[in-house]
Amino acid sequence: MNYKFKLKPYAHQLTALEKSWNRETYAYFMEMGTGKTKVLIDNMSMLYDKGKIDGALIIAPKGVIKTWYEQELPTHLPNHIEHKTVLWQSNITKKQQEKLDSLMENEMLLHILVMNVESLSTQKGKEFAMKYVNCHNTLMAIDESTTIKTPTANRTKNIIAVGKRAKYRRILTGSPVTKNPLDLYSQCEFLDPWLLDFTSYYAFRNRYAEMKTMHLHGRSVQVVKEFKNLGELSDTVKKFSYRVLKEDCLDLPDKIFIKRHVKLTAEQKRLYEQMKKTAMAVLNGKVTSTMTVLTQLMRLHQITCGHFTADDGSEQQVESNRMNELMDILEEVEGKAIIWANYQRDISNIVNAISKKHGPGSVVDYYGLTAQEDRQDNIRKFQNDSKCRFLVGTPQTGGYGITLTQANTVIYYSNGYDLEKRLQSEDRAHRIGQTKSVTYVDLIAEDTVDEKIVKALRKKINIASEVMGEELKAWI
Repeated sequence: MNYKFKLKPYAHQLTALEKSWNRETYAYFMEMGTGKTKVLIDNMSMLYDKGKIDGALIIAPKGVIKTWYEQELPTHLPNHIEHKTVLWQSNITKKQQEKLDSLMENEMLLHILVMNVESLSTQKGKEFAMKYVNCHNTLMAIDESTTIKTPTANRTKNIIAVGKRAKYRRILTGSPVTKNPLDLYSQCEFLDPWLLDFTSYYAFRNRYAEMKTMHLHGRSVQVVKEFKNLGELSDTVKKFSYRVLKEDCLDLPDKIFIKRHVKLTAEQKRLYEQMKKTAMAVLNGKVTSTMTVLTQLMRLHQITCGHFTADDGSEQQVESNRMNELMDILEEVEGKAIIWANYQRDISNIVNAISKKHGPGSVVDYYGLTAQEDRQDNIRKFQNDSKCRFLVGTPQTGGYGITLTQANTVIYYSNGYDLEKRLQSEDRAHRIGQTKSVTYVDLIAEDTVDEKIVKALRKKINIASEVMGEELKAWI
């Protein structure tokens, strides 16, 4: 394919582009870490250069829209393409409104609007998206398209309605089927109602699922008894999609790093600002030790994770979006994953959440409170039991001397500030015996010390030895 890419695609990415670039509808069913975002941006660029589009609407989960805006588009959009990119915000200021309005101008450039999927649940978001799509020849893409798998959800209905006005449509996800094959219907309806040969969800369900009636609390409900004709469904989906797993991509790098952003809740913001004032007062003292600095850092960091230590020494929970973001990521994961967290309280919360959603046999732990006699059993279970998909632990306990090569996804729910522990925990999966590339996902609370910690670790800076008072003040 003769095109001036900003960064040369890998072979599997080039295959995806060759199959899809000029098709009106297409699905990139590419596992997390295989670079589906780059494929979409390259596809968008090619369509613009050929004069087929002048607008792009990217719909993504709230945890990744900032990454699209700040990282993915600047990294992959070719330098020769003049463009204007605006990130949607729910609280529209006068300045933000001016930016949004500028997207409607008839300029000779590529107009790009990035919106979070939740905003399409609102009338305001739907109306603006509709206005934008009607204003341009638009490519509309849904990143992590399982967010529209529920046919009755407002955002699903609104996104499908907006999509009908788009010239080109794309969906991107590593796991198009999160619970059952019926998840496919709404995702494909967004692309084109006729792709699956059914324009009714119930007709689609009747073809691929055997239903039965159950009586619960005096109500009769329809539940799936078994699925049927799945070979036929698979053959149909292959006609308009490209599927790739990391294990299929011999051209991928050994380590792939991804950021997922988490917004603080209102209560977290209040506590964070309160704790920040306290930290500044402490750090403005005449004597500031490294331990004092790290203590203030830890307190701020704990709040971003959804808990804090009260004045009486008790541990308090605070409402957080972090766990929901983790659960969304686990839906995307193929195979096994390690989840590292910096605090013991987080470990128990994560294990409970995974057990509730995926079953108690799906997860084991490895941290300070894991009994010594259970630790090796948990490792063996994770490495050898196909039903056990998740290991949750702390880098302080599990980051040394153990082999976890059955995982090719490693998620940092929260990070410590010790570089050695970070590198050691990375290498539990990335070591002799690993046959696949490994994807590392960092959960990052926006506009907090959390961002600074991850940035420092990525730059191979040992915060514990480098951070002192004046530097921390700049951070917080």
